[in-house]
Amino acid sequence: MTLLEIEENPVEEDIDMGSANHALVQTRLIRTLPEDKFTIATELSLDMSSPERQNILANCKISAKHELKPDIVLYYAQDFDYIDPAEDVDMVRVEKVPLLCIEVVSPSQTSGLILAKLRAYFAMGAKSCWYVEPNLKLVKVFSSPKQSEPFFEKDELIDRVLDIRLPLNKIFAKRNLSLN
Repeated sequence: MTLLEIEENPVEEDIDMGSANHALVQTRLIRTLPEDKFTIATELSLDMSSPERQNILANCKISAKHELKPDIVLYYAQDFDYIDPAEDVDMVRVEKVPLLCIEVVSPSQTSGLILAKLRAYFAMGAKSCWYVEPNLKLVKVFSSPKQSEPFFEKDELIDRVLDIRLPLNKIFAKRNLSLN
C-alpha cells in the first residue's frame, strides 16, 4: 500500500495515543538516532493554521484544526535548536517543516490516520517519513508518498534520503537484564 491509497473518509487526529510499546519504541528511536548533524524533537506541534496547510489537511482527508504532532521529528542541527527564553519567545507551534517525521502506531490509532499524516508531511515538504509498527517490529521508510521500504527487527534500517542507518534490534529486541 502506498500513501496515496488511503481511505476516502476524513480521519480525525486522536489526542490520547500512547501505550507501553509506543513509549518504549519512541524512546529507543530517540536514543538511537544520530545527534551529530540532526536535532531530534518529540511531540513537536507543526503549525497547520495557514490556508496552504489547511488545504493540505483537506486534500489528505485529515480533520485537524491547528496542528499535526509527529511522534519524532528531525531537523538539521543548524536549522533548529534550543530557543533561549532570554533571547526569544518559545514556539507553541512550529512552521518549519522537519526533514523526517516519524509516527509510531499505538493501539488507539488506525493505519489510515498514520498514512494520511505521512502524506500531509510530504505535502508540506518533509524529505522522509517513517511508519513504525511496534507489534510487527516493522519500520517502513517512505522516501516519497509512493515509495517505501520495509525493515524488520533483525534488519539494519537504511534511510537513503537522509543517510541514516539504525540497527533495529536496538529498537525492538527485548533486553536481557540480569540482576546482580
